Amino acid sequence: MGSGVKIIAAYLPQFHTIPENDLWWGEGYTDWNGVKKARPLFKGHLQPTVPLDHKYYSLDDPEVIRHQIQLAKEAGIYGFSIYHYWFDNDLHLLEKPSEMILSHPDWPINYMFNWDNASWKRTWSAIKNANDIAPEADTGKAGPDDTGLLAELKYGDKNDWKIHFDHLLRFFKDPRYIKIDDKPVFCIFNPDNDPGTLKEMFKYWDGLARESGFSGLHLIAKNNHGENTVTPFSYRYEPPYSGWENRTVFDKVIDKARIWIGKKTGKPSKYDFGKVWDKILENAEKCTDPNTIYGAAVGYDDTPRRAGGGKVIVNRSPDSFCGYLTGLIDICEKQGREYIFLTAWNEWGEGAYLEPDEDNKYDYLNAVKRALNK
Repeated sequence: MGSGVKIIAAYLPQFHTIPENDLWWGEGYTDWNGVKKARPLFKGHLQPTVPLDHKYYSLDDPEVIRHQIQLAKEAGIYGFSIYHYWFDNDLHLLEKPSEMILSHPDWPINYMFNWDNASWKRTWSAIKNANDIAPEADTGKAGPDDTGLLAELKYGDKNDWKIHFDHLLRFFKDPRYIKIDDKPVFCIFNPDNDPGTLKEMFKYWDGLARESGFSGLHLIAKNNHGENTVTPFSYRYEPPYSGWENRTVFDKVIDKARIWIGKKTGKPSKYDFGKVWDKILENAEKCTDPNTIYGAAVGYDDTPRRAGGGKVIVNRSPDSFCGYLTGLIDICEKQGREYIFLTAWNEWGEGAYLEPDEDNKYDYLNAVKRALNK
């Protein structure tokens, strides 16, 4: 008998060229650049990873997205959680895949947005609440006036929030956009980035959603191991949540030391797949909060982006992934939880992808199908 639990896979749109990436990292840059250049950093380290039949696709091609949707549907994936990059009214990036999905209402995929609300910076920059998205491609200052800030997040005021909401409303009205209790689902990846403004903005958006005919917004924030005051619901971003995010000062010091040593020696931090998943299941078993959505992880290896300063999950296999995912689905069924957020559909630069590759072919996609079908 099939499971009623719905798996939503994180979807990265960073696989088509945009003028900003051309300017910052060189003409034609996408996440494939780092994936292709990756090299093994220890014995048994499977790098570079290669998509099946060497298809380094571009997400501005509708046939590519159509094929992705077909693969996801065949594996039983319920939908995609598409990363949303909105910096201000005049700067929002990597929107081609979501716009293409919206313009093809016959494509059978459910979807939602996860707003990665952070500025983009260069690796050497000390700017807070910002992502260094391409450290291995970062060769230093582009010139004497380079501040290190590439794209600045500006929440703005209510007028700006209205413009942002109206942009999202086009998608919310799509019957395929994921909704819970007639509320469009919207995730926030960095709830600690000015939570006061976020709370005020989301309250305003909830009212706008009601004025637009919905019952409000279903807001979900990434759980950062702290008190979540931004949204009523949260999700666990795995494998970081159970694998290596620790809140004690001692653990933070140890993690920083590991990263520093890794950068000096070229040896990334390694984590065992079984131990990470045992913790995922243990945390799920212990959870009593009905407003928490559990996360799942197909793998992790961000050395294409961070080389020796990265993290690698080792000793994984499609069969072990299938077994652990089945266990998490069982827990969700017993606890009455409807969704699992899976990392990821296509995070090739972080070694977290379901898409077929040269080493495993369709085995991880088939593992999801087996887990859902018991």
